[in-house]
Amino acid sequence: MLPQLLKYATVFAIGMFKFVAAPLAGVAAGLPMPLVWGLSVAGMMTTVILISGLGRQWALHMRRKREAKGKPLFSRRSRTVVGIYRRFGMVGIAFLTPILFSPVGGTVIATQLHVPRWQILLHMAWSAALWGFTFTLLANKLLQLAIFSHYR
Repeated sequence: MLPQLLKYATVFAIGMFKFVAAPLAGVAAGLPMPLVWGLSVAGMMTTVILISGLGRQWALHMRRKREAKGKPLFSRRSRTVVGIYRRFGMVGIAFLTPILFSPVGGTVIATQLHVPRWQILLHMAWSAALWGFTFTLLANKLLQLAIFSHYR
Protein backbone atom coordinates (compact mmCIF):
# COMPACT_ATOMS: atom_id res chain seq x y z
CA MET A 1 0.00 0.00 0.00
CA LEU A 2 2.73 2.47 0.94
CA PRO A 3 4.77 1.93 -2.25
CA GLN A 4 1.64 2.61 -4.33
CA LEU A 5 0.93 5.84 -2.41
CA LEU A 6 4.55 6.83 -2.93
CA LYS A 7 4.08 6.43 -6.71
CA TYR A 8 1.00 8.65 -6.58
CA ALA A 9 2.77 11.29 -4.48
CA THR A 10 5.78 11.26 -6.80
CA VAL A 11 3.72 11.86 -9.94
CA PHE A 12 1.76 14.59 -8.14
CA ALA A 13 4.92 16.31 -6.87
CA ILE A 14 6.65 16.16 -10.26
CA GLY A 15 3.51 17.64 -11.84
CA MET A 16 3.79 20.59 -9.47
CA PHE A 17 7.16 21.64 -10.84
CA LYS A 18 7.96 19.90 -14.15
CA PHE A 19 4.67 19.13 -15.82
CA VAL A 20 6.07 17.28 -18.84
CA ALA A 21 7.91 14.80 -16.61
CA ALA A 22 4.88 13.81 -14.52
CA PRO A 23 3.14 11.65 -17.18
CA LEU A 24 6.46 10.03 -18.05
CA ALA A 25 7.05 9.14 -14.40
CA GLY A 26 3.50 7.88 -13.93
CA VAL A 27 3.48 5.67 -17.01
CA ALA A 28 6.96 4.37 -16.14
CA ALA A 29 5.69 3.53 -12.65
CA GLY A 30 2.93 1.45 -14.20
CA LEU A 31 0.01 3.59 -13.10
CA PRO A 32 -3.19 3.58 -15.18
CA MET A 33 -3.50 6.38 -17.74
CA PRO A 34 -6.53 8.16 -16.21
CA LEU A 35 -4.79 8.25 -12.83
CA VAL A 36 -1.57 9.59 -14.33
CA TRP A 37 -3.53 12.28 -16.15
CA GLY A 38 -5.45 13.23 -13.00
CA LEU A 39 -2.37 13.35 -10.77
CA SER A 40 -0.47 15.45 -13.32
CA VAL A 41 -3.31 17.96 -13.63
CA ALA A 42 -3.84 18.05 -9.85
CA GLY A 43 -0.14 18.70 -9.29
CA MET A 44 -0.04 21.59 -11.74
CA MET A 45 -3.25 23.13 -10.47
CA THR A 46 -2.06 22.93 -6.86
CA THR A 47 0.96 25.00 -7.82
CA VAL A 48 -1.20 27.44 -9.79
CA ILE A 49 -3.57 27.91 -6.84
CA LEU A 50 -0.75 28.44 -4.35
CA ILE A 51 1.31 30.80 -6.49
CA SER A 52 -1.62 32.82 -7.82
CA GLY A 53 -2.76 33.34 -4.24
CA LEU A 54 0.62 34.46 -2.97
CA GLY A 55 1.82 35.84 -6.29
CA ARG A 56 0.91 39.50 -5.92
CA GLN A 57 3.03 39.90 -2.80
CA TRP A 58 5.86 37.91 -4.33
CA ALA A 59 5.75 39.96 -7.54
CA LEU A 60 5.97 43.18 -5.54
CA HIS A 61 8.89 41.78 -3.53
CA MET A 62 10.75 40.76 -6.70
CA ARG A 63 10.16 44.16 -8.31
CA ARG A 64 11.57 45.95 -5.25
CA LYS A 65 14.54 43.58 -5.15
CA ARG A 66 15.25 44.18 -8.85
CA GLU A 67 14.99 47.95 -8.43
CA ALA A 68 17.29 47.88 -5.38
CA LYS A 69 19.98 46.09 -7.40
CA GLY A 70 19.61 48.59 -10.25
CA LYS A 71 18.72 45.90 -12.76
CA PRO A 72 16.70 46.86 -15.84
CA LEU A 73 12.97 46.32 -15.68
CA PHE A 74 12.87 44.31 -18.91
CA SER A 75 15.22 41.63 -20.18
CA ARG A 76 15.20 39.89 -23.54
CA ARG A 77 13.20 37.02 -22.06
CA SER A 78 10.67 39.28 -20.36
CA ARG A 79 10.15 41.19 -23.62
CA THR A 80 9.44 37.90 -25.39
CA VAL A 81 6.92 36.92 -22.72
CA VAL A 82 5.20 40.30 -22.89
CA GLY A 83 5.06 39.94 -26.69
CA ILE A 84 3.36 36.56 -26.33
CA TYR A 85 0.92 38.04 -23.84
CA ARG A 86 0.10 41.02 -26.06
CA ARG A 87 -0.45 38.81 -29.07
CA PHE A 88 -2.28 35.84 -27.52
CA GLY A 89 -3.31 36.98 -24.04
CA MET A 90 -3.66 34.66 -21.10
CA VAL A 91 -4.64 31.86 -23.49
CA GLY A 92 -1.15 31.95 -25.01
CA ILE A 93 0.60 32.00 -21.64
CA ALA A 94 -1.54 29.11 -20.40
CA PHE A 95 -1.01 27.10 -23.58
CA LEU A 96 2.77 27.44 -23.35
CA THR A 97 3.07 26.98 -19.58
CA PRO A 98 3.34 23.16 -19.44
CA ILE A 99 5.82 22.93 -22.30
CA LEU A 100 7.95 26.07 -21.89
CA PHE A 101 7.47 27.86 -18.60
CA SER A 102 6.59 25.13 -16.02
CA PRO A 103 3.61 25.53 -13.68
CA VAL A 104 5.59 27.82 -11.39
CA GLY A 105 6.97 29.99 -14.21
CA GLY A 106 3.70 30.34 -16.09
CA THR A 107 1.78 31.32 -12.99
CA VAL A 108 4.43 33.82 -11.94
CA ILE A 109 4.36 35.33 -15.44
CA ALA A 110 0.58 35.65 -15.39
CA THR A 111 0.65 37.13 -11.89
CA GLN A 112 3.35 39.64 -12.83
CA LEU A 113 1.25 40.68 -15.83
CA HIS A 114 -1.64 41.39 -13.41
CA VAL A 115 -4.01 38.84 -14.93
CA PRO A 116 -7.03 38.36 -12.64
CA ARG A 117 -6.74 35.23 -10.51
CA TRP A 118 -9.92 33.65 -11.85
CA GLN A 119 -8.56 33.92 -15.40
CA ILE A 120 -5.27 32.35 -14.35
CA LEU A 121 -7.12 29.43 -12.74
CA LEU A 122 -9.50 28.95 -15.66
CA HIS A 123 -6.90 29.02 -18.41
CA MET A 124 -4.32 26.99 -16.53
CA ALA A 125 -6.97 24.33 -15.82
CA TRP A 126 -7.86 23.72 -19.48
CA SER A 127 -4.18 23.88 -20.43
CA ALA A 128 -3.25 21.32 -17.78
CA ALA A 129 -6.09 19.04 -18.85
CA LEU A 130 -5.19 19.28 -22.54
CA TRP A 131 -1.43 18.86 -22.16
CA GLY A 132 -1.82 16.28 -19.38
CA PHE A 133 -3.92 14.10 -21.67
CA THR A 134 -1.53 14.61 -24.59
CA PHE A 135 1.63 13.87 -22.58
CA THR A 136 0.07 10.86 -20.87
CA LEU A 137 -1.00 9.43 -24.22
CA LEU A 138 2.45 10.05 -25.71
CA ALA A 139 4.22 8.54 -22.70
CA ASN A 140 2.02 5.45 -22.93
CA LYS A 141 2.71 5.08 -26.66
CA LEU A 142 6.45 5.48 -26.07
CA LEU A 143 6.34 2.79 -23.40
CA GLN A 144 4.44 0.46 -25.74
CA LEU A 145 7.00 1.08 -28.49
CA ALA A 146 9.86 0.39 -26.09
CA ILE A 147 8.28 -2.86 -24.90
CA PHE A 148 7.39 -3.92 -28.43
CA SER A 149 10.88 -3.24 -29.78
CA HIS A 150 12.43 -5.05 -26.81
CA TYR A 151 10.55 -8.29 -27.58
CA ARG A 152 11.04 -8.09 -31.30
